[in-house]
Amino acid sequence: MSHRPFYLSQPDSPERESLANRSSFDLSAEDPESQVLFSSSYSHGHHIAFFDKVQSFLRGRGFNLNFNKLLRTKRQRRRGKKGLCQWPGRRRLCFAFQAFLVAVLLLATFIAIVRPSYSKPPARYHELLLLAQSSSEAGRANPGKEKVFIAASIFDPKGNLARGAWGKSLLSLIDLLGPSNVFLSVYENDAGPVAKAALEELEEKTTCEHSIVFEDKLPPDAVPEIQLPDGTMRRRRIAYLAEVRNRALRPLDSSSTKFDKLLFLNDVMLDPVNAVQLLFATNAESGKADYRAACAMDFSNPFKFYDTFASRDLEGYSMGLPIYPWFSSAGRAESRQDVFDQTDSVRVRSCWGGMVAFDAKYFQSTADDFDDLDAAGGITGANFTGFRFRGEEELFWEAAECCLIQADIQNPDEGETGIYMNPYVRVAYDTTTLSWLGLSRRIERLYTPFQYLINIVAGLPRFNPRRAQQTWQEVQEKVWVPNTTLPSGGSFNVIDRIATHAGFCGTRTLQVLKEDPQAGEKNWEFVPLPNG
Repeated sequence: MSHRPFYLSQPDSPERESLANRSSFDLSAEDPESQVLFSSSYSHGHHIAFFDKVQSFLRGRGFNLNFNKLLRTKRQRRRGKKGLCQWPGRRRLCFAFQAFLVAVLLLATFIAIVRPSYSKPPARYHELLLLAQSSSEAGRANPGKEKVFIAASIFDPKGNLARGAWGKSLLSLIDLLGPSNVFLSVYENDAGPVAKAALEELEEKTTCEHSIVFEDKLPPDAVPEIQLPDGTMRRRRIAYLAEVRNRALRPLDSSSTKFDKLLFLNDVMLDPVNAVQLLFATNAESGKADYRAACAMDFSNPFKFYDTFASRDLEGYSMGLPIYPWFSSAGRAESRQDVFDQTDSVRVRSCWGGMVAFDAKYFQSTADDFDDLDAAGGITGANFTGFRFRGEEELFWEAAECCLIQADIQNPDEGETGIYMNPYVRVAYDTTTLSWLGLSRRIERLYTPFQYLINIVAGLPRFNPRRAQQTWQEVQEKVWVPNTTLPSGGSFNVIDRIATHAGFCGTRTLQVLKEDPQAGEKNWEFVPLPNG
């Protein structure tokens, strides 16, 4: 079996249309703060291919180092006038500029060859790759025959995901893990007849036990309404996202199988071998993967990390500028240092990254397992069947459901959360971006000084008054208190209360679903913070 990405056989990149995920973690929208491994570009014997790709990329975009020509306008060239660099007083400046660019190019070339970033994974990653290539036998990349529950909630109105690269990668992943070891659960709603037909086609090709559910409409009472200060009733967006993700987990409630791993997928393009590596190789120095959650990294273009809204470093700080090394230098900067150390298990308090592997016991256990779980979120109720996604209930305090679930399941001991980000495993939202990640990562160390300076100038990470709170600690917090006698419908008051374990996830915002979004619009919006 070739190790080339499975997604390359699909010519058309599916649009990012998942209602549960579309625009969910867009840096300019939701977050108020702010190739695949083992391809030819990773081996020492393929530097020529590497430079051919660079040259092709630059030529395809009209890049030319003849800056004297570039700095002349069309009109100047027609009239034979001098370009900016031909004027005697400007030649030195142009020469210095060209020399700087050449120096940067040489430095990038040196780094790409001698010190490429996240291009030399631990040996166990290559061992899993060899297993995947060794034969066509089902389950060949799952040496421990571990039971894996794969969950996805999607919104695919054109059927591009189910019929395209995403669906093909999913089926290939099932083959690598072994159909007898996998349960697949896909949930979709409100996406129309084309989406339903595409999902049915995917189901026909699925070789493992599965629950593929399509609902024409999510029941109105599935997401409770809240009252805004102006008296209107709306539904919170995060509560909706939590609900559709939880519907993908419903088969766990009745399953008699005890799963070892749970893999949650967004609408991302991925290499199935990378998914296997995330599951079985992350933090596996002892020979067996050890984590409560292990996240891939998702990219919206070859350079920009996407999921900042759900990601927090080991001390709960939000992300820095979303280019390498992604984290800020705030506090002890341990997550940032882990990136510099090129570890496959960057310690964090939360992450998501489009594809996340979990220890399944946190989603399938009972209250009797409390001592074994020892989770920060605690366990209450005799009918406890495992942790689930949720949203915040406090008005004008929002946190991603993907951050809250990791706040709930993480180890309560400081510095040992059991939550890891794995930069060796990368996914994207289109096949073109994914095909470039193997190249762009090689030079990403270059971004470090620029990221550091921009973090300072931009004031990143943003201040979160609840970041460092300890569970059960008595704190004073600014919260919205409804009061219908006030023109604003309430006011922000400072009150005494007991801190929770998830304050680091939040921001002072409120996101609600739109009642009737127009074609091409996002289905959610921010509610402006009231005065008071």
